[in-house]
Amino acid sequence: MANGSTAGEHPFEDKEALRRHRVLFRVITRRQNPKLRRTDITVTDEKVVKRAVKAAALGNAMEWFDFGIYSYLAVTIGQVFFPGGSDSTSLLSSFATFAVAFLVRPLGGAYFGPLGDRIGRKKVLALTMIMMALGTLCIGLIPSYAAIGFWSPVLLILFRLVQGFSTGGEYGGASTFIAEYAPDKKRGYFGSFLEMGTLIGYTGAAGIVLILNTTLGSDAMSAWGWRVPFLIAGPLGLVGLYLRIKLDETPAFQKLEASQTHSATASVVETEAEFSHLSENAPKKKLAEIFAQQWPTLILCIALVGAYNVTDYMLLSYMPTYLTDTLHYKESHGLLILLGTMIVLMLILSTVGKLNDRYGRKPLLMAGMLGFFITAIPAFLLVKQGSMPAVIAGMALMGLSLVCLLGTMSAALPALFPTDVRYGSLSIGYNLAVSLFGGTTPLVITALMDVFDKNVMVPAYYTMAAALVGVIAVACMKETAQQPLEGSPPSVATKEEAIELITAQTQEPRF
Repeated sequence: MANGSTAGEHPFEDKEALRRHRVLFRVITRRQNPKLRRTDITVTDEKVVKRAVKAAALGNAMEWFDFGIYSYLAVTIGQVFFPGGSDSTSLLSSFATFAVAFLVRPLGGAYFGPLGDRIGRKKVLALTMIMMALGTLCIGLIPSYAAIGFWSPVLLILFRLVQGFSTGGEYGGASTFIAEYAPDKKRGYFGSFLEMGTLIGYTGAAGIVLILNTTLGSDAMSAWGWRVPFLIAGPLGLVGLYLRIKLDETPAFQKLEASQTHSATASVVETEAEFSHLSENAPKKKLAEIFAQQWPTLILCIALVGAYNVTDYMLLSYMPTYLTDTLHYKESHGLLILLGTMIVLMLILSTVGKLNDRYGRKPLLMAGMLGFFITAIPAFLLVKQGSMPAVIAGMALMGLSLVCLLGTMSAALPALFPTDVRYGSLSIGYNLAVSLFGGTTPLVITALMDVFDKNVMVPAYYTMAAALVGVIAVACMKETAQQPLEGSPPSVATKEEAIELITAQTQEPRF
């Protein structure tokens, strides 16, 4: 053979030929993406990827365990911290405090996101874990209104603000972390485990509250039992922190850092540009860059996340209160039904991740949004019937729509933004949407139901409006399944897949 290889020998067993093809691949890739100064194929180590996914997902579970406790204890917290007046007033005050944490989430996202793009994903995720655990632990230590009066709800609001600020850096960082570790063709599958962590956190919180409500009774829960789940947060936070600090930084961020290292031959201007991310004004510069260059994608992200979070918080946060306060179910019954729903969602979540890897993010997201739009009224009519089978059927309808979103969003959202501003852009867009639409869902629905004379169908109409926005947003987004993240080189699971990709990209030139 002309290249000296024998018959039957793989052409890339010739090291010189393989080197030439890699050079050609780099040239082609730089032409396709001029933002990349140097690139190569990333061949992932499956054991390392699984360890990274596990740490990010379990850390996420700890965060949402802390955050979910409050929503499942909303009625009791209203009685402890906002006594006096009607039950509706106490509940509204409790949900208003729940919403307060969401008001500062955009500030947390604006701080932690650009910070994660400058110093790394791993360090910031460890910091958010510490803040969330401390905030939740302190809530469990606050004296009741009966003990210290006005200062009791003030302290509650203060520590809810700490929770909200830390959560502002959590989802954007954790989803970015997994997306940058995962190979391109399995990003949906691995990303689905992030939402698995969310459901595990919510399930753990609901399970503990259910056990306490069943074993202690309402008087003991109001006296001291409500504190127990909050006090558990401290040790759990240490576990999550340990898992996160044991990880390496993501390959994509490492390559980004490598591209910004100082070159001995660089000019003064080039050197200043390379190290501008270390200057005192870097955070402001990064924020300005995000809003100036990424604003169309930020709007798309806000629309997607807003629709997703209204439906998410509707089912996972508000529904137990709806069943208890509006339909007068026993609190334990509402939590039990929700627990069953979340367990079923966890069982099928990774399958949805595989499906969006195979068929695309858009078809799965569209199915979820249309599912909510079409089935919201039938689902709430079933729940309104009050019988256990009807309530379960209604929850199942909404759960099947939600799982399409849960299993897909964590892979779709990070792919909207380039590597150098991914953490910051996603954190800002995600938290603005959650602040405006997601976290306010229980408060808005409770207020609307008071305005419309306890009309139990108000949640269905609110869900439909959110889903319609989601349908439009999904129609406007680009398909990103099985494609490299913008600003990062291709990422593959095996060396064979890398060689196949190089071969496909290095066709003989035509003259």
